[in-house]
Amino acid sequence: MNDTPARLLRLLSLLQTPREWPGSELAERLGVTDRTVRRDIDRLRELGYPVEASMGATGGYRLVAGAAMPPLLVDDEEAVAIAVGLRAAAGSAIAGIEEASVRALTKLEQVLPAKLRRRVRVLGTALAPATGDTATVDPELLTTLAAAVTNRERVRFTYRDGADTESRRHAEPAGLASSWRRWYLVAYDLDRADWRAYRVDRITTPTPTAARFTPRPLPAADPAAYLSGRRTDWGTPALRVSVTIDAPAAKVAGRLGDAPGEITPVGENTCRLTASRDDSPEWLAHRLIALGTDFHVDSPPELTAHLSTIRSRITRAIT
Repeated sequence: MNDTPARLLRLLSLLQTPREWPGSELAERLGVTDRTVRRDIDRLRELGYPVEASMGATGGYRLVAGAAMPPLLVDDEEAVAIAVGLRAAAGSAIAGIEEASVRALTKLEQVLPAKLRRRVRVLGTALAPATGDTATVDPELLTTLAAAVTNRERVRFTYRDGADTESRRHAEPAGLASSWRRWYLVAYDLDRADWRAYRVDRITTPTPTAARFTPRPLPAADPAAYLSGRRTDWGTPALRVSVTIDAPAAKVAGRLGDAPGEITPVGENTCRLTASRDDSPEWLAHRLIALGTDFHVDSPPELTAHLSTIRSRITRAIT
């Protein structure tokens, strides 16, 4: 095998099999001399692959865990298995699977041959969907949005809000984040000149525009912090919040971006939100309404006042 790059890839593929390879067997597999094998091992080490050599009659070469993650080679079956697993996890927004999983899926599907992409989609549709209060998301939609985030590319899409009203959006995507088993796109809405968090399961026909942008300062530490309401541009003191909610604590935890201990059970079907929060009254009001259950506000008065404003708007809208 005279093609050095191809030979190195073949050697790396062999070494990624969890076993120890005698130099003579590697030379035979590659059709080269033992000396060439030693040189190729040195090249792999220079590229960051931790190849360990042991001496003796039963010695040989093996790939071991290193200090950093080197590129991995996978065969067709392994690539399909990884992609199907990532699509299933990303589509259900499983807790703990964050934007990194979507980026990995984006990179993998970008290089998959067409025949393997078809296999991934066929296998993905055969998987049983997640049950419970989970909004499933098309993994292709996630990978499109993740690519726009990575490429710093403006994107247009159709969005359906909680009132089932559709509108066209033109946005600069900052990142993806998950909360309460749902995916959200945090982006700067160019038409509304403000930051927004869009539920990805309500986004359709996302179209990257090929227009690059310089990222704006996000008014939060990261997209997950923005999603949880921890914005940095409100400049108001923390609110002392006390709200009784007519729902089990397990149904509420996570949906208000709460930290551990903020949601406590009061009864079998009642819980209480008690915390000192940096959220705006407007954000808290809308998140409480989105719970879809009754609640009573004990404090702060700013939250009660904003809920009264919302009630007045609704009353005017339906009378």
